[in-house]
Amino acid sequence: MGRRWRDGRGTLVVHGAGGETRVPLEIATSYRARTKGLLGRDTVEGALLLSPAGSIHTFGMRVPIDVAYLDRRLQVIAVRTMRPGRLGLPRLRARHVVEAGAGAMAGWGMGAGTRVSVVSVRTD
Repeated sequence: MGRRWRDGRGTLVVHGAGGETRVPLEIATSYRARTKGLLGRDTVEGALLLSPAGSIHTFGMRVPIDVAYLDRRLQVIAVRTMRPGRLGLPRLRARHVVEAGAGAMAGWGMGAGTRVSVVSVRTD
Protein backbone atom coordinates (compact mmCIF):
# COMPACT_ATOMS: atom_id res chain seq x y z
CA MET A 1 0.00 0.00 0.00
CA GLY A 2 2.63 2.52 -1.10
CA ARG A 3 1.93 6.23 -0.78
CA ARG A 4 2.79 8.53 -3.67
CA TRP A 5 2.66 11.94 -2.08
CA ARG A 6 4.83 14.84 -3.21
CA ASP A 7 6.04 17.94 -1.41
CA GLY A 8 3.16 20.39 -1.33
CA ARG A 9 -0.14 21.05 0.38
CA GLY A 10 -3.23 19.10 1.19
CA THR A 11 -5.72 18.27 3.90
CA LEU A 12 -5.37 15.92 6.84
CA VAL A 13 -8.71 14.26 7.60
CA VAL A 14 -8.98 12.92 11.15
CA HIS A 15 -11.66 10.22 11.39
CA GLY A 16 -12.56 10.56 15.07
CA ALA A 17 -15.45 9.36 17.20
CA GLY A 18 -17.14 12.74 16.82
CA GLY A 19 -16.92 12.73 13.01
CA GLU A 20 -14.34 14.09 10.61
CA THR A 21 -12.01 16.99 11.30
CA ARG A 22 -10.22 18.58 8.35
CA VAL A 23 -6.86 20.24 8.96
CA PRO A 24 -4.67 22.21 6.49
CA LEU A 25 -1.61 20.07 5.75
CA GLU A 26 1.87 20.65 4.44
CA ILE A 27 3.38 17.51 2.89
CA ALA A 28 7.14 16.88 3.08
CA THR A 29 8.36 13.80 1.20
CA SER A 30 11.71 14.88 -0.25
CA TYR A 31 14.84 14.55 1.88
CA ARG A 32 15.29 18.33 1.89
CA ALA A 33 11.70 19.10 2.94
CA ARG A 34 11.70 16.39 5.64
CA THR A 35 15.03 17.62 7.02
CA LYS A 36 13.78 21.22 7.26
CA GLY A 37 10.43 20.26 8.75
CA LEU A 38 9.29 22.87 11.25
CA LEU A 39 12.78 24.19 12.04
CA GLY A 40 12.91 27.95 12.53
CA ARG A 41 9.14 28.46 12.72
CA ASP A 42 7.42 30.20 15.60
CA THR A 43 3.97 28.81 14.81
CA VAL A 44 2.46 25.83 13.02
CA GLU A 45 -0.50 26.43 10.73
CA GLY A 46 -2.41 23.16 10.59
CA ALA A 47 -0.08 20.16 10.39
CA LEU A 48 3.02 18.84 8.64
CA LEU A 49 3.26 15.28 7.27
CA LEU A 50 6.76 13.78 7.05
CA SER A 51 6.90 10.69 4.85
CA PRO A 52 8.65 8.36 5.10
CA ALA A 53 9.58 8.87 8.76
CA GLY A 54 9.76 6.69 11.86
CA SER A 55 11.16 9.19 14.35
CA ILE A 56 11.87 12.90 14.69
CA HIS A 57 13.86 15.37 16.75
CA THR A 58 13.10 18.87 17.93
CA PHE A 59 16.65 20.26 17.93
CA GLY A 60 16.54 23.82 16.58
CA MET A 61 12.79 24.18 17.10
CA ARG A 62 11.37 27.19 18.90
CA VAL A 63 8.06 25.82 20.15
CA PRO A 64 6.74 22.54 21.60
CA ILE A 65 4.91 20.31 19.11
CA ASP A 66 2.52 17.37 19.02
CA VAL A 67 3.89 14.37 17.13
CA ALA A 68 1.69 11.54 15.81
CA TYR A 69 3.33 8.36 14.55
CA LEU A 70 1.32 6.63 11.80
CA ASP A 71 1.55 3.08 10.51
CA ARG A 72 1.33 2.16 6.84
CA ARG A 73 -2.49 2.17 6.98
CA LEU A 74 -2.47 5.72 8.41
CA GLN A 75 -3.61 4.60 11.84
CA VAL A 76 -2.13 6.54 14.75
CA ILE A 77 0.30 4.42 16.80
CA ALA A 78 1.05 7.11 19.40
CA VAL A 79 0.81 10.85 20.00
CA ARG A 80 3.45 12.67 22.03
CA THR A 81 4.07 16.32 22.90
CA MET A 82 7.74 17.21 22.57
CA ARG A 83 9.58 20.27 23.84
CA PRO A 84 12.38 21.84 21.78
CA GLY A 85 15.77 20.11 21.98
CA ARG A 86 14.49 16.54 22.29
CA LEU A 87 15.10 13.32 20.37
CA GLY A 88 12.03 11.16 19.77
CA LEU A 89 12.39 7.41 20.09
CA PRO A 90 11.93 5.50 16.82
CA ARG A 91 8.60 3.68 16.53
CA LEU A 92 9.10 0.31 14.85
CA ARG A 93 5.78 0.26 12.95
CA ALA A 94 5.80 3.98 12.12
CA ARG A 95 5.97 4.88 8.43
CA HIS A 96 4.83 8.53 8.60
CA VAL A 97 4.89 11.31 11.19
CA VAL A 98 2.46 14.22 11.57
CA GLU A 99 3.61 17.31 13.46
CA ALA A 100 1.42 20.13 14.78
CA GLY A 101 1.42 22.79 17.48
CA ALA A 102 1.36 21.44 21.04
CA GLY A 103 -2.19 20.61 22.09
CA ALA A 104 -3.67 20.74 18.59
CA MET A 105 -4.11 16.99 18.11
CA ALA A 106 -6.22 16.58 21.25
CA GLY A 107 -8.52 19.25 19.86
CA TRP A 108 -8.83 17.29 16.62
CA GLY A 109 -9.68 14.08 18.50
CA MET A 110 -6.43 12.49 17.32
CA GLY A 111 -4.96 9.79 19.55
CA ALA A 112 -3.70 6.21 19.47
CA GLY A 113 -5.99 4.10 17.28
CA THR A 114 -7.40 7.06 15.31
CA ARG A 115 -7.41 6.67 11.54
CA VAL A 116 -6.47 9.58 9.30
CA SER A 117 -6.41 10.16 5.57
CA VAL A 118 -4.52 12.59 3.40
CA VAL A 119 -5.97 14.53 0.48
CA SER A 120 -3.04 15.98 -1.44
CA VAL A 121 -3.20 18.96 -3.77
CA ARG A 122 -0.71 18.92 -6.62
CA THR A 123 1.30 22.09 -6.82
CA ASP A 124 3.15 21.47 -10.09
